[in-house]
Amino acid sequence: MSAGTTELGHDAEVIGLVSVAHLLSHFLQLLLAPLFPLLKDEFGIGYAALGLMVSVMYTVSGISQTMAGFIVDRYGARRVLLFGMATFSLALLLTGLATSYWMLVAVALLAGIGNSVFHPADFAILNAKVNPKRLGYAFSTHAIGGNFGWLAAPAFSIGISTAYGWRAATIAAGVLGLLITAIVASGTALSGAQADAGGQRNKIQGARKGGLREDVRALMSRPVLTCFAYFTFYAMALIGLQTFSVSVLTALYGAPLVSASAALTGFLFGGTVGIVAGGIAAAHSSRHNLVAASGMFVGAAFTLLLASGALPLWLLTGAMALVGFFIFSTQPSRDILVRGAAPPGATGKVYGFVYSGL
Repeated sequence: MSAGTTELGHDAEVIGLVSVAHLLSHFLQLLLAPLFPLLKDEFGIGYAALGLMVSVMYTVSGISQTMAGFIVDRYGARRVLLFGMATFSLALLLTGLATSYWMLVAVALLAGIGNSVFHPADFAILNAKVNPKRLGYAFSTHAIGGNFGWLAAPAFSIGISTAYGWRAATIAAGVLGLLITAIVASGTALSGAQADAGGQRNKIQGARKGGLREDVRALMSRPVLTCFAYFTFYAMALIGLQTFSVSVLTALYGAPLVSASAALTGFLFGGTVGIVAGGIAAAHSSRHNLVAASGMFVGAAFTLLLASGALPLWLLTGAMALVGFFIFSTQPSRDILVRGAAPPGATGKVYGFVYSGL
């Protein structure tokens, strides 16, 4: 077997394992949402209380992401990733054993800690162990893995809860997560010498460069802050499109609810195709800033066209699909730009900080 074939197989295994980990994180994130009506009745609480529980998880996750990045760079990405996968899975398992609302809140805090590690650890591993010429494909596959996790979660939770109850659904998800953690831990591409992206090598480099002060200075540099701002505005636009597009299309165009919902589905489908196309573009271009900027510009132009109210009803789904395609196509190039902004030995903390903007 040639060296090139061996390297390709190694890269494919790394990308596959990390993408499966990302799939698990998104799967566990969305697993509880379809069960809210059952949780509401079980604990005698309202949706506001359930919203607080979710807020606890995402607040803890967002705050902890940068800290997780520091830990990745000091102790290694593989062990931090496995810790996060096991912790998040355990949190879902414990949810099925909860006897009070406040136990759910405590478990949500634990879930937030587990969820915080994925982006800094995933990207540290991919950047350290995948050939740079394949990073576009790696980041694309990683993003698609997360989307598949979101798609699988409602079917899993509703299917099992309908047959066996919500507790069985959350416990089964937790057990499944622990099994997936064991599979990722056993992957040979993520084990062995220098497998822990970060680790002792980066710890030594960090000590030479001035430790915490230099780390903070790196995060406050103009390129990193620019990336953080981009992620923040990107998140605002994406949440707005996903949350309010159906309401806006019904109000602005008088579209039936079915048609407006179909347009949102078109947006999500177009986004998945866009991630694939964006990965190919990132792999064949060195001007990642232009790829990301042009995709966002075209996506914004189609969004403004939709907002004008000038389109016929039959074009709404197609237009939303194009918005999703161009906006999501920027993701692989965007992630490569973050890589370029990260100083040596600071990949985990930079990705953790920047992704906290999402």
